[in-house]
Amino acid sequence: MATDAQQACFEAGIKFGSLYHQFAGTPVSPSSARSLEAAMAESIENQPFCESVTVEISDDRVADAIDHENGYTELTGSLMDVEMRIAYEGVTVRTRMAMRDGYPLMELVSVDDEADGTDENGAIN
Repeated sequence: MATDAQQACFEAGIKFGSLYHQFAGTPVSPSSARSLEAAMAESIENQPFCESVTVEISDDRVADAIDHENGYTELTGSLMDVEMRIAYEGVTVRTRMAMRDGYPLMELVSVDDEADGTDENGAIN
């Protein structure tokens, strides 16, 4: 049986998988980035246990990736930074996706267990 903290981390992974694989390949340009950010965040926030999602698509990275006259490129993890907060049974998980060594890495930032008053390192909150 999974602990509440493990289940909260699993839920965060599900949300990242949905966000990344649902939107990868979407046409994006600097002029459409804000509306795409909002659509991505709002769609993932509909899922259970999701408290917040922040998606930031880099206009500079998008502009650099455009390599044809049509003025757009396909969305990839290298073009965006994402943060999520998931809450499950008194456990709050914070996650992020950011570029690390040329790869869009999804990672846990913190796991806070309100029930026992400690964070992921056992420190008292």
